[in-house]
Amino acid sequence: MAKRKAARKRGGNLGKKSTYWLYGLHSVAAALANPERRCLTLLATQQGAAALAERMAAPRTSGEPPPAPQIAGREDLERALPAGAVHQGVALLVEPLPATDLGAVLPAEGPAVVVALDQVTDPQNLGGILRSAAGFGALAVVTQERHAPGVTPALAKAASGALEAVPLVQVNNLVRALEGLKRQGFWVVGLDAEAERPLSALDAGARVVLLLGAEGAGLRRLSRETCDFLAAIPLHGPIASLNVATAAAIGLYELLGRARRIDSS
Repeated sequence: MAKRKAARKRGGNLGKKSTYWLYGLHSVAAALANPERRCLTLLATQQGAAALAERMAAPRTSGEPPPAPQIAGREDLERALPAGAVHQGVALLVEPLPATDLGAVLPAEGPAVVVALDQVTDPQNLGGILRSAAGFGALAVVTQERHAPGVTPALAKAASGALEAVPLVQVNNLVRALEGLKRQGFWVVGLDAEAERPLSALDAGARVVLLLGAEGAGLRRLSRETCDFLAAIPLHGPIASLNVATAAAIGLYELLGRARRIDSS
């Protein structure tokens, strides 16, 4: 966590001073434990407060102390949150995390996998990708400042706590960012359903960027041309393509497993 804290800087859409509500036990517990997250107000039902206390196995050890829960009725939470929010009895008013400098989170050498998204706009998909990135150990998820979902309560809920664990880096120009990663020894692997080479047969080394395009449109031309490799996840049966979040999980499993094997050999 200290490394990520040093990598943070002010600026960018994620660093704007505004507030929003997080909800759901996973998202709220992760935010309360994150010393980089400024938490303002915690609302909880009696049952929600008890469930949250059970889940907080790793309390915040530095930074500003989080607020104590204010016991409230479900109707109070529902007034504060978007209609239909599945809050599980807890809601937390927070400030955004400060923006992240991608270069500062990358190791100078050794295995590393970064996820880059080319105009993936669905917050549910981005949340799922963040969860996979956290689960498999990717260093960061990179999106453009435009044509990408903002950090909303829905995104945080879909990420189920991963928003606190994996840097979400917004860049002005995705192709320029990919070129910068290539200069640092990364190979860019674009997932493309039409590619001839399967991802499992690819030898891209231990420092890799996994690039995924928007559902339907796929990778844009300039993004495709920036790739060192294009690879497909072979499918069998009537389904012609995968949801982008599912494709990201499979891609991370393949690439991170290979990167660690290379590093240990």
